[in-house]
Amino acid sequence: MIIGVPKEIKKDEYRVALRPVGAEILKKKGHKVLVEKGAGIGSGFTDAEYRSAGAQIVPTAKGVFAKAEMIIKVKEPQPVEIKMIRKGQIIFTYFHFAANRALTEGMARSGAISIAYETMEDYDGTLPLLTPMSEVAGRMATQEGAKYLERPMGGMGVLLGGVPGVAPAHVVVIGGGVVGTHAAKMAAGLGAHVTILELDLERIRYLNDILPPNITCLISNPENIRNEVVKADLLIGAVLIKGAKAPKLVTKGMIKTMKPGSVVVDVAVDQGGCIETIKPTTHSKPTYLVNDVVHYAVANMPGAVARTSTFALTNATFPYAVEIAGKGYEKAAIENETIWTGINIIDGKITDPAVAQAFRMKYTPLEDII
Repeated sequence: MIIGVPKEIKKDEYRVALRPVGAEILKKKGHKVLVEKGAGIGSGFTDAEYRSAGAQIVPTAKGVFAKAEMIIKVKEPQPVEIKMIRKGQIIFTYFHFAANRALTEGMARSGAISIAYETMEDYDGTLPLLTPMSEVAGRMATQEGAKYLERPMGGMGVLLGGVPGVAPAHVVVIGGGVVGTHAAKMAAGLGAHVTILELDLERIRYLNDILPPNITCLISNPENIRNEVVKADLLIGAVLIKGAKAPKLVTKGMIKTMKPGSVVVDVAVDQGGCIETIKPTTHSKPTYLVNDVVHYAVANMPGAVARTSTFALTNATFPYAVEIAGKGYEKAAIENETIWTGINIIDGKITDPAVAQAFRMKYTPLEDII
């Protein structure tokens, strides 16, 4: 198979979907790898390294999309890229369709096969290709929140962990999944007082057993959210419903109760966000104010630590890319249920129920196609 790796063009995105060693392995397996010139620079990989690994360097994205049978990316195709995608071409990347109607419709019109990292689910319910970036984003949420609590950054001037004789900050994390757990651990490690709000009682029991004593786990309901938001110096949204738009759990009214200079970080922004006042931002313009509360909502947070993120992401995605390239997407999906759950769109048909429901589009079960 001919596999293409274009340079990411989403604003402030520096990750790359394939490392040179991945190109080397694919080449040994008989595949041809096309890498757009400069695709790996943001993550510290030179064109020379890809050439040494056996990849062909292509001057433009257009050249990559024109020849490749499968495109491996990091972020969802941008409008200019959607125009280059061909019918029957496999696109393997993060899509987050449920938060973006134009993207969903564009990929449906293209006739391509859209395999989404974020909906690929293992037999035990874990999301193997979302987990590594959720780990990064969770840790970054606390890191960025601590930074924007500083007075020169627009915050109230609070040190997350406090000092002897001065109380630490109060950090509230909504969601006790991978993002929320990593955010809470980072905040607790810095000495903050942390509250996690989680819906699943069994998950709460588990977190209560493994997390440090300066983290309190509460059941997530409107009353507890209201009570905790008003106390929060840093509020982190970490809600995930696989493939679906995030529910709005923090209302505009709740944001009005927060202290001036407090900070909101919504990691769920790429799925629409779980905070009503949130809207996507970029690394170059990461924040805005609502009721004197600093809002940080960068949709590709891990892109800021591109080298770490690229290693973490490709460690997880590469085995599936090898399987799809070697077997073709149909056989790979039939033989591997995790790949099956990643297929969202085939030739204009929406095969993921959550995506179809988000836009009231027709849902076609994957078993009716493959």
